[in-house]
Order: sequence, then C-alpha cells, then structure tokens
Amino acid sequence: MAKRCAVLLAVIVLLGPIGAWALETAKPEDVGLSADHLARIGQALNKQIEDRSFPGAVALVARKGRIAYFEAIGQLDPKTSAPMPKDAIFRLYSMTKPFASVALMQLVEDGRVRLSDPVGVYLPQLAKLQVAVPSTDPAGKTTYTLVATERPVTLYDLLRHTSGLVYSGFTRTEYIKELYTKGNVRWDGVTPAEQLEALAKVPLARQPGTMWEYGLSTDVVGRVIESVTGAPLSRVLDDRIFRPLRMTDTSFLVPATKVSRLAQPTATDRATGAPIRLLDVTVPQKNDAGGAGAASTTMDYARFLQMLANGGQLDGQRILARTTVRHMTSDHLGDIKPATTTLAPGYGFGLGFAVRRADGLNGAPGSAGEYTWGGAGGTAFWVDPKEQLFAVLMTQAQPGPWQREFKELFRQLVYQAIAD
Repeated sequence: MAKRCAVLLAVIVLLGPIGAWALETAKPEDVGLSADHLARIGQALNKQIEDRSFPGAVALVARKGRIAYFEAIGQLDPKTSAPMPKDAIFRLYSMTKPFASVALMQLVEDGRVRLSDPVGVYLPQLAKLQVAVPSTDPAGKTTYTLVATERPVTLYDLLRHTSGLVYSGFTRTEYIKELYTKGNVRWDGVTPAEQLEALAKVPLARQPGTMWEYGLSTDVVGRVIESVTGAPLSRVLDDRIFRPLRMTDTSFLVPATKVSRLAQPTATDRATGAPIRLLDVTVPQKNDAGGAGAASTTMDYARFLQMLANGGQLDGQRILARTTVRHMTSDHLGDIKPATTTLAPGYGFGLGFAVRRADGLNGAPGSAGEYTWGGAGGTAFWVDPKEQLFAVLMTQAQPGPWQREFKELFRQLVYQAIAD
C-alpha cells in the first residue's frame, strides 16, 4: 500500500506542472463555437500542406478563456517525416516583438522610463540622428540631403514604429536601403554594440512621428531594456514574462534537449525552387533580437495571449496592469499614414501590435479593437476582445507576403465557426 501511494505521489508530481501550464479546455459548443465548423481548419491546412506551403502546422483557438480547438497537422520535419506534435517549437520572428514591447511597458510601470523619453537618454549613440530628405531636380533625378531631426526619436516612436528606422528589406526608399546594406544595419549577425554603432551612422527614413514604417524599432526597444536593466534582453524576458507565465519552451536559444521538437520548413520555396533558410535558433545569437529572435510553442504563446486577454494577469501572476494592456492595444497612429502596405487596410498600430479600427475596412473578418501580428517564418495570432476570442497559427514557411494566403484562410475559418 505504501509503495502504491509513493508511486501515485510520483505520478502526481510529474503531471502536476503539465496540468498547471496548460490552459483550460472546453467543448466548442460550450464556448459558442461549432465543432463541425472548426474541423474545416484542419481540412484547409492539410490542403496547404499538399500545396507545399509548409510541411505542418499547429493551430489553437480559445474563446471565453478556454481552448476549444488545438490540433497538430502534417509533419514536424519533412526530412524525417516525423509527425507534427502539439508541443513543436517554432521560430517566431516578428511575433517576438510583443514580448519586448510588454517588457518595456513593465519598465514604464516601474517608473524607470517614460514613453516620452528620447531614445538617446538610454542609448547615447542614437542621440543625434539625421534624416534623409528627398528633393527632385529639374531633370527628375531624386537626391537626398541630411538634416537634423525636428525632435528626438522617443520610446513611444519605437513602440509604434514611427521612429524613422526601417528594415532594408521592407522600405521603398532605395537610398536608405542602399545605406543600410553598405553599413551592415541589421538585426542578426551583429552584437548589440555593433548594431547601435551601425544605426548611428545611417539617417532616418523620415522625421520621427510623421509616418508609420515597419523596421528595427523593436530591436532598439530591446537595447533600451538592456541599458536600463543592465541585463541581456533574454534574461529580462525570462525573469519577468516567460517564467512567471510558465512559458517553459520560449527562449532565444533552443537547447540540445529540445532540438528534436524544432519545426522545419520544406527544403525549397514552392514558387521559386530556391532553398529555404530560416534563423538557426539552435546556436547562440550575437544579440537578443527583440524584433525577431525568439522561438516558442503554440501553448506557450497562448498563455501569453491569455494573459493579455485577461487584462495583464494569468494564474495569479500579474504581468501588466489592466490599464497598461488597454493602452498598448489601442490605436496610437490616428491620422499618421503607413509608408508601406505592411500594415493591412483598416488597421492602426498600438504599442507592439496592429489594432483594428473598425468591424469593416478589410476583407478579412475581425472586430474593432482586435490586436494582431505575425512572423516572417509563418506564424500569426490575434486577440479579439469583442468576441472573447484569440487564435494562434504556427507553421514554418518561406518568408514573404504570400503567407497572407494561409493566414487569412485560417482567420476566416475561425470566425465562421462562431455559433452563438
């Protein structure tokens, strides 16, 4: 009897944390969803797998605080034909940005920074940036003049991507693209010091606060966090977000013990036949890239989203104040226009996420106040407070705008499953 009790206790100890880390589940009908309609998600994703968009996927839909759909489909790695497990690890790319944004807002709550602070207060290298101003001569040739910024880049600009910092692969300003390439301005393959040194030498694409353009702003958020805390971004995120939320598989480095769960893309791009190469998260990076460097599982990310949906807390752990979450998930662009189509029609931008401005204004379904973002490696999420719903899609695919095809398909199949 004593031996049996000891074995039972050991099982409880082993299973206890797993149960604690998972979110509560429910039958779809109990949270106003149709099980039959949710089944269409798997059918559609299987068709995408047949079309070689990606080898496999994990999809999760939660409503009213409970998971109603959580399925793994296809293969983890086409080289081994291993089936996709629900706890597969995915490269998040830009779905790292919400982590860094939340961490900076934690420092705001601590009173250690203000959003109105110039970035140069924390990163002196970026205190005196210039702006490239275009002009056209009588022959129609465009030239650029470097001028001082009309006001400093602020932490607020960094969070809402109005800093004038860009991605060389996204910007339409060829002059800036060329300078970024020559100056090795990038998020990967450089140390934090090298990244800041390179950014200090190139001009901004436009005056701070005048236009929205996606770029290296969140990487600089990470450098600010490191400057304020004196610790690497990965340690700050682990201490203040990942461990409190029991996101045990989220990190900037996938350890050897977990590499067997790392999802892989197809060997070549379905359209061009070119090899697909994604970030190698199995080796230490030169910097913790706040804009693109983390890896995670679907359940870990769901816990992060449930925290936001709950107004900043989960399982007794308070990560942010409810008022801070509301501030982050409000539109902070107003009349500020986007410089590129990276921001979808009908969406503004908050402090780390795109925010839907109205129920309409976009062909994809959604609600006013919904906040969302995705990653270049094939991941996406959104939280819809009005419908008390959030969804996560994890794949590993060739970066590119064509990913909108399967991400929008997933979105429309989630909304058509709402039955109440």
